[in-house]
Amino acid sequence: MQDSKHRGVSLLHDPLRNKGTAFSAAERDALGLRGLLPPRSHTLAEQERRVLGNIRSKATDLDKYLFLIALQDRNETLFYHVLMNNIEEMMPLVYTPTVGAACQAFGHIYRRPRGMYISINDRGNVREILRNWPHDDVRVIVVTDGERILGLGDLGANGMGIPVGKLSLYTACAGIAPQFCLPVTLDVGTNNRELLDDELYIGLERLRERGDAYDELVQEFIAAAEERFPGVLVQLEDFGNANAFRLLSSLREGHCVFDDDIQGTGAVTLAGIISALRLTGTPLAEQRLLFYGAGQANIGAAAMVVAALREEGVAEEAAREVCWFFDSTGLLVSSRASIPAQKQPYAKDHAPVADLAEAVAAVRPTALIGASGQPGTFTREIVGAMAQHNERPIIFALSNPTANAECTAEQCYNWTGGRGIFASGSPFAPVEYEGRRLVPGQGNNAYIFPGVGLGVITSGARRVTDDMFLAAAHCLSRQVGEEQLQSGQLYPPLAEIRTVCTRIAVEVAGLAWDNGLSDRERPADVAAAVEAMLYDPVYPHYA
Repeated sequence: MQDSKHRGVSLLHDPLRNKGTAFSAAERDALGLRGLLPPRSHTLAEQERRVLGNIRSKATDLDKYLFLIALQDRNETLFYHVLMNNIEEMMPLVYTPTVGAACQAFGHIYRRPRGMYISINDRGNVREILRNWPHDDVRVIVVTDGERILGLGDLGANGMGIPVGKLSLYTACAGIAPQFCLPVTLDVGTNNRELLDDELYIGLERLRERGDAYDELVQEFIAAAEERFPGVLVQLEDFGNANAFRLLSSLREGHCVFDDDIQGTGAVTLAGIISALRLTGTPLAEQRLLFYGAGQANIGAAAMVVAALREEGVAEEAAREVCWFFDSTGLLVSSRASIPAQKQPYAKDHAPVADLAEAVAAVRPTALIGASGQPGTFTREIVGAMAQHNERPIIFALSNPTANAECTAEQCYNWTGGRGIFASGSPFAPVEYEGRRLVPGQGNNAYIFPGVGLGVITSGARRVTDDMFLAAAHCLSRQVGEEQLQSGQLYPPLAEIRTVCTRIAVEVAGLAWDNGLSDRERPADVAAAVEAMLYDPVYPHYA
């Protein structure tokens, strides 16, 4: 006899096992479902058509997001079937840019819990709390403390939408089964006064914890997660600059940990640069890259550029000379009084410059890469100057969500006479320019982190290395076809993302075995081992 949890109403309330109207007549009899569902059975394809009709009838993207999250909460197989089959339409709804609006309103749209919340008040009890999670075989955790959500700043516990969305992409893009995924928010307070004054805010009503107590919570969480879920991969997500670099540096050698905002963004940006250089015909060593914003994204991108140049035989100091930075203080120069450790390697022996347009004139960059969160800062003057001294200027406006982009795709193409090579963080629609259809590239981390994660999980790697992200960047760029490149696409179509992530996973798993990072025996066919891991959203047969 079936366990009572897997029968009747309990079964219908289990999102991993529920099939809704797709239960057959025989299953309904065997599982105590007769009378609990409408009498007609539907196929998965028919259910998908119903879902798409509902989504497309919604007035706003936030309404569509809410519908999809509700579907995920009641029927994960159908949710992932719809998401995978319609990835180009659905990804902007379950992740950026819509997830940003969802996080801002999270306390007001909250329906039911998903993932785990661990607060600063839980210090000393994290191991016991993690035992409450119902699935024992968790293989990947995405954890945030909500301090730097996209380009929206400190959203505290409302930032849970990010780990939930990221893990949806692990499943949709890399085929990691949903029961292997755990979203976590570390609630250490928020400095967002608007949230603290909101009676519907879901987090602690206190300012952010700093110092030893914060570090102790993070360390306790990592240790407890590894004890509860041996071999688990932990992805750090949307931590503030004050903690992100420090945590990555302290955790990466002894734990299976990476920071997507630093390493994932760095890899996807490098992949876009490599693709762009196929259009310009110039080598990476001859570039002058001006990074606008010196947070995790651009520092991570510069580190990947340096790694790529070192791989080509360029000395590290010479490789760093390719990378220039302009932050909130101006051009990053060595005479500046105080420079954070992560920025110091990129400070230049140059006179201070406080204006971005003046910096572009002084540096004469071949590429301008924005990850500043400052919308509209790539003005006509600045983009025009890039076009004046570059035949094919590279303009990356990577800030998320869409409203924070430094410029739009249309502006880039119009202000460069159609010669600009453009990429953004959030999606922009194709642009018609003088009879040409130009397709903007979207530097979405979803091209990178799911495949890296799948490769780490397949191999059982003990650590995640920068070489894995460098390999992922090269692999991603190689999958852009010549016809796609000529239309302006620097990344493969989203419709191909599962293939992209699978190929990245093969590269990453191979590196883990090559570098002795796994205790598992290397299979004769690494690609087959990766393929064997992939989750397929189809219903099981119960009777």
